[in-house]
Amino acid sequence: MTTFRPDTTTGEAPPPDSVHPRDSRGDSPTSVSRLNDAIRGFVANWGSVWVEGEITSWNLRGGNVFGRLKDLTTDSAISFRLWSSTRERLPADLKVGDHVIACVKADYFIKTGDFTFAISAMRHVGLGDQLENLERLRAKLRAEGLFDASRKQPLPFLPGLIGLITGENSDAEKDVHRNAELRWPQVRFRTKHVAVQGDRCVPETVAALKAMDADPDVDVIVIARGGGDPQTLLGFSDERLVRAVAAASTPIVSAIGHENDHPLLDDVADLRASTPTDAAKRVVPDVAEQRALVGQLRQRLTGRLTQRVSHDIAQLEQLRSRPVLRAPESLLTTRSHEVFLLVARGRERIDRALETQGRRIAELRATLTALSPASTLARGYAIAHRTDGVIVRDAAQAPAGEPVIITVGRGSFAAQSQGEIAETGPDSVSDGQT
Repeated sequence: MTTFRPDTTTGEAPPPDSVHPRDSRGDSPTSVSRLNDAIRGFVANWGSVWVEGEITSWNLRGGNVFGRLKDLTTDSAISFRLWSSTRERLPADLKVGDHVIACVKADYFIKTGDFTFAISAMRHVGLGDQLENLERLRAKLRAEGLFDASRKQPLPFLPGLIGLITGENSDAEKDVHRNAELRWPQVRFRTKHVAVQGDRCVPETVAALKAMDADPDVDVIVIARGGGDPQTLLGFSDERLVRAVAAASTPIVSAIGHENDHPLLDDVADLRASTPTDAAKRVVPDVAEQRALVGQLRQRLTGRLTQRVSHDIAQLEQLRSRPVLRAPESLLTTRSHEVFLLVARGRERIDRALETQGRRIAELRATLTALSPASTLARGYAIAHRTDGVIVRDAAQAPAGEPVIITVGRGSFAAQSQGEIAETGPDSVSDGQT
């Protein structure tokens, strides 16, 4: 080992960065940086080791996990970090309280002096292979579309009959019945008891599921089981059960374990309930809430109807306040006066037209009378015509002895022609002479 001593020329100690931590002493200390480098170099030579323990802390920050792993029999613990790139390769259900084995490698941060372990692998103790197979099956079924949201069926608002598949005399059965009846006292159940773990779990559950799915009275099916370790819940991730649930036509609710439990049944079911109690709350409505809602709707409806009626009454009053509706006879009075004026005007125009046309007729009658042969006869003239009806216009037409009929202003008489006589002039014959 080399020992650094003060410089005999100057009497000063060598620089701290030049002193190896093993050779440091009071008069020649090493630096913190050199000490950290030495520790890191020493820790880096350890390599990776596999350890077994219980996860007591699991903090997710920015995709990375910082946690603690505790010994199963003592209080000894180590801190670890899990980078996001490594976490993607690990089981997705790792959580606080899990019994795991992990591959860790020591690491020392020289800037902060913190000592921790980086994890490159981690799995559940005793379940490693099973959980890896489970994750592969989950990826396979997801690729087939069995977990797609488009496949999910809506639950009925108020099922007439609920099918319940659960263990006999189990707490899950009691929780579902008790909470459902508290919410809706008239709720009805049809229960089938099956084994909820072990070799009989899957075949009995599938058989009960198919029987209830074929029952037309069952509106929704609840598969319920209380909590348990991952090993006891593996039956609810069995491919046979998952495919039977996917093929069912009745809506199915998965209520397996607790919030942190996540069997494949949760992914394929139409609704995942965190607990059996939660399932009871999800499948039936709360009668108190529904009554309150009905009351609110009634109030809203009453308010809307009252508002509408008030609005219509106001409109009706507005219409009734108008003159034509306030005194409808005034419209008739006004119109009757107008009709009276129009009738009087029409009568006046008709009388005027009759008077004008009367005068016109009188004028025409006077003209016609003046031009009428009767008027001429009335002045003393006469018309002579033979018995054959020929009017005598020439004396030669009535030779002597020819009988003629003489028409005067008042009547006719027979005469006999004495022949033509000599004319003495136009004034020699007076009115009334032939």
